[in-house]
Amino acid sequence: MPPVFTVIRDSTPAADIPKGSVVAMGNFDGVHLGHRAVIRAALEMGKAHGRPALALTFEPHPRRFFSPTTPQFRLSDEAAKLRLLAGTGLAGAVIMAFDKRRAGTPAQDFIKHDLIERLGISGIAVGYDFHFGKGRVGSPSLLVAEGPRLGIEVDVQPHVDIEERPVSSSAIRTALAEGQIDEATAMLGQPWFVNGEVIHGEKRGRALGYPTANIRLDNNCGLKHGIYAVRIGRGEQRFDGVASFGRRPTFDNGAPLLEIFLFDFGDDLYGERLDVAFIGFIREELKFASVDALIRQMDDDSARARAQLAAAPGVFPRLGVIT
Repeated sequence: MPPVFTVIRDSTPAADIPKGSVVAMGNFDGVHLGHRAVIRAALEMGKAHGRPALALTFEPHPRRFFSPTTPQFRLSDEAAKLRLLAGTGLAGAVIMAFDKRRAGTPAQDFIKHDLIERLGISGIAVGYDFHFGKGRVGSPSLLVAEGPRLGIEVDVQPHVDIEERPVSSSAIRTALAEGQIDEATAMLGQPWFVNGEVIHGEKRGRALGYPTANIRLDNNCGLKHGIYAVRIGRGEQRFDGVASFGRRPTFDNGAPLLEIFLFDFGDDLYGERLDVAFIGFIREELKFASVDALIRQMDDDSARARAQLAAAPGVFPRLGVIT
């Protein structure tokens, strides 16, 4: 049995919150290598003191609250973020609602009421650039200054670089928007993935010899339209495949759709939820002059996807179970 991953929310009774925990605080969109450094610091602190380590994060993402009409390409929605956090070895996560009240809470009050009185933390780890509280006045330096007085240990993690480039959620979004899957994977420390329900499509793939499992991604998904080598998770099962994300310009130029062809697979997947990990980028989305030309290209895409996946055996995101 996997270890229990506890999710604590604003509605969780105080008696059910494990007092004395160490927290890793951040927004954790994508749970990339920078986030994992903060999480690792919290785990080490918790181990040294014999205390559980939790993530402390906010939903919706503060950007959504402050700019509700601006499209937000999230690397991981709340459910995906929790599964990623559960895969790090943390004992649980605290999900704080980011609303008008919390946005207007002064940093000192947040420390006193939320961190000390409600959660009763014994330590906290944050990234060098994380800010909190009204006007984003709360900072790592404030936590460091207040730590001794409050009796909590504070660990501030520096930025993480790859080839002298800082790792950040925005840099990963940019990489995905450009089809730079290898770059995004390097910054995440594992493949980027999406999860969605398989829906009915136009059944064109079946007629072409490439039946697909179709998933509608979030409207704000900024992934580059194109063809990808993917690895699919169906519960604990793993399957390789090739996927198209885009508008199908050869046929209808419709709303963006993720269409996945699973290699050597024949089951009905309608209504099931799949994890789809992006292993490699193959080519941009194209419009073909004929169906025969499209099929020839799909044959080539499949061969290239198989080669990319064979070079990355077993590669898949580390995901935990949320109970």
